[in-house]
Amino acid sequence: MGKIPNDPKEIFEEFATDYKNAFDNDLISIILYGSGASGDYIPKKSDLNFLIVLSEKGIQTLEKSFKIISKWRKRKVNTPLFLTKGYIMSSLDTFPIEFLNMKMNYALVYGEDVLSDLTFEKEHIRIECERELKAKLLQLRQGYLETSHRTGNMQLFIAGSITTFIAIFKAILYLKDIKVPTHKDQTLALTCEKFNLDYEIFSMLLSIKKKEKKPSRDEMDSLIHGYISEIKRISSIVDTMDINDSP
Repeated sequence: MGKIPNDPKEIFEEFATDYKNAFDNDLISIILYGSGASGDYIPKKSDLNFLIVLSEKGIQTLEKSFKIISKWRKRKVNTPLFLTKGYIMSSLDTFPIEFLNMKMNYALVYGEDVLSDLTFEKEHIRIECERELKAKLLQLRQGYLETSHRTGNMQLFIAGSITTFIAIFKAILYLKDIKVPTHKDQTLALTCEKFNLDYEIFSMLLSIKKKEKKPSRDEMDSLIHGYISEIKRISSIVDTMDINDSP
C-alpha cells in the first residue's frame, strides 16, 4: 500500500499514469486544487482534491475509474471531480465561486490547462455569494439546533461549516478587486478587516476546526451565536454591494 504523501507532488506521476492508462486519449487534463495546491495541506489530515477533465466520450465511461478511486482513497485522495470542458464553460455563470476558487489556487498535473483562461462576470459572482450566504445562514441556524446543545456536536458543526465560508470570502474579496491571500487564516483576517467583521470569532472557529482549541459548552454556545450574527452581517453587505466601488 502506498503511503500518504508529505507533499502532493510526490504522487503526481503515478496518479496521472493510472488515469492515462484508464482513459487514454479521452483524458484531457488533471488538476490539483484545494488545500493541496494552496499551501494549507497537512499530511495525514488534509484530503487531496483533483479535477479530471475528460472528453464527451470519456465522461460516459466513468466506470473505468472505480478501481483507481478505491486505490487512491487509501492515500487521502478524494473521489475526483470529473467534468468536461463544455460543462466548465457553460457553468461559469452558475458556479462562479467554485471555479474562481479553483483558478486562484491550482497545480496542473497533466494535460491542458483548462483553468488559466477562465473569465468571470462579477455580477454572477455577487449573485452566487448572496445566494450561498443566505442559504448557509439558514443551515447554520438549523445545524445549531441539531447539535442538541452538546459540546461535541457543536465542535463537529463548526468544523464542517467554516471552510465553505472561506471559499465565499475569497470570492467577496475578488469582487472588490482585493488581492486574495493563499492561506485560510489570511483570508479570514483580510475579510474581517475590509468588511468590519469580528476576526476573533472566525479565528476561534478555524482553531476549533484544526482541533487547536476546545471551548466549553457555554463558550461554544456564545461563539455560534456570534458566528450566525457575523454571517448575517456579511450577507447584508453582499446583498447591497456595489461591485464598482472599493469597500
